[in-house]
Amino acid sequence: MRGVCERVTSTLHLGDCLEVLRTMPDCSVDAVVTDPPYGLAFMGKRWDYDVPSVAVWAECLRVLKPGGHLLAFAGTRTQHRMACRIEDAGFEIRDMIAWVYGSGFPKSLDVSKQLDKLREDGTAATGDNDPEVLRFTKWLRSTGITRQQIREATGTFMDSHYLSVGRQPAIPTQAHWAVIRPLIEMEIPEWAERAAERAAERAAERAALMARRQVIGKAIGTDTAKARLGMPGQDNQRREHAITAPATPEAQQWSGWGTALKPALEPITMARKPLAGTVAANVLEHGTGALNVDGCRVEGQWSTWKKKDGTVSEQNQDSHAIYGQGMGDVRNPEHPSGRWPANLIHDGSDEVAGLFPQTASGALNRANITASNGVYGAAPKERTGEYEPNTGSAARFFYTAKASRDDRDGGNTHPTVKPTDLMRYLCRLVTPPGGVVLDPFMGSGSTGKAAMLEGLGFIGIEREAAYHAIAEQRISKAGAAGHQPDLFNSALAA
Repeated sequence: MRGVCERVTSTLHLGDCLEVLRTMPDCSVDAVVTDPPYGLAFMGKRWDYDVPSVAVWAECLRVLKPGGHLLAFAGTRTQHRMACRIEDAGFEIRDMIAWVYGSGFPKSLDVSKQLDKLREDGTAATGDNDPEVLRFTKWLRSTGITRQQIREATGTFMDSHYLSVGRQPAIPTQAHWAVIRPLIEMEIPEWAERAAERAAERAAERAALMARRQVIGKAIGTDTAKARLGMPGQDNQRREHAITAPATPEAQQWSGWGTALKPALEPITMARKPLAGTVAANVLEHGTGALNVDGCRVEGQWSTWKKKDGTVSEQNQDSHAIYGQGMGDVRNPEHPSGRWPANLIHDGSDEVAGLFPQTASGALNRANITASNGVYGAAPKERTGEYEPNTGSAARFFYTAKASRDDRDGGNTHPTVKPTDLMRYLCRLVTPPGGVVLDPFMGSGSTGKAAMLEGLGFIGIEREAAYHAIAEQRISKAGAAGHQPDLFNSALAA
C-alpha cells in the first residue's frame, strides 16, 4: 500500500465543493475532516445559511476509501440536521466528539431591555420588521460596496447586517452612514436617504427610552469578537459599559431573563464509510477502518513508588492494580503512552477545568492492601512501600487542545478558525500514516495546516477567494515546517 513518502503534498481548489468533488476519483482519500457551515447564518454570512446537503456528503462518501472516517463539526442547534444528512448519504454514525471550550460568549437578548424599549402604546421602536430595511440592504448590495470597505470605514463587523439578505438586517446608524455614503459610487435614491433618516430617528427614540434606566454600576470588558478576528486596534482592547436597572414595571418583572445559554461546546459527528468485509480485511486492503488509538492517547499522571528497600520506581498513577502472586511491589500502568482517547476534548482553559471535579487517584500504602483472590490468582497479603496520591482537576484525563496566536497567523480573519492542536489531533485520529485528508469546506485552511504538520497529504476546497488565499499561505508555511517522515508505519506498507 504505502511505503516511502518523500514529501507530503497539498492540492487546493477554488470553487463549489459539490462541483469539485464530482471531478475526484472514487476511493481516493483516506479521511474527511471538516468544519462545514452550521446553518446558523453566523455573523450574517451567506455561506452559513444551511448545513451541507445530502448530495455533498454522498460525494464525500464516494471519494472516501471503504472504512474511511468522516469528522464534521456542527452547531448545537443544528447538529441533528448535520448528522441526519450525513447518515442519509450512506455513512454509519459511529460517535459524537464534544469539543468543550471557555472562549464562548453568550449572544442573548436582554428581555428587560427590550421591554424598556417599548413605546407607551406597547409598540416597539426598533423597526426590525420594517420591509424598508430589507429593501435598503438589497439596494446597498447593488451599489458594489464591499464588506471590507464597510468594516474599515466603521471599525465594526456591521457589514453582515448592512448587506444582509434576510437575517438580522439593519440600516446603518447615522454615524456609520456618514462614512459609508462617500464610498458609494452612484447616485443615492431619495427613498434610501429617507430610510437612513428614519433609522436615525428610531435609534434616537430607543436611546431616549433606554435613558430611563438608572445606571447602577460599570463593567469592563473586552470586545472579544473584534479582538479574535484581528480588527485594527481591537486586540485585547477593554471598554467600559454601564450596568442599568429596569425602568418599567414590566421590565422589572423580567429582569435577569434572556434568550440563550453561553456557548461552551461544539459537537463533532464521527461517521464511517461502510467496510469492505471485516475490519481486519479492510485495514489490510485499504489502510482505513480503524482509529489511531495509541497515537492519540492522553498522557498519564506519573509519580513515585518507594519500596521498602529504598529503591524508587516511576509508575503511571492513572492505572489499574495488577492482581496476582509475584507481580512485584508496584502497580503496572494501563499503557506507557497514556489513557485511551475519549469522545471529549477541551481547551484547557481555567473556565473549563473548573467544570470538572477535583479528584485524587493512585493513593496506595500497605495499610489499605489486603489479600484477595482474583482471576489472576491470589494477591500478596502485604506490599511493602507507599504510592503518593495524585490530585487535580479531572480535566487531566481528557485531551487538551490549546489555541494560540499562531492560529491567526498571516492576518487570518476567518470567523470560525479552529485551534491547530485540535485539528492535528483529529487528523491523526482518523488518518493512516501517509494518508490523504479531504476538507470540502476548507475556509482559511485549519485542517490543511494540521495535515501538513502531521505529515499527511491534503485536498482542500473553498469557494470564497479571500479565504482560499489565506489558506494557501497558511498551508504552504505549514508544509515547509511540517513533519516529513521518510518511512511510514511499516505495518501498513505493502
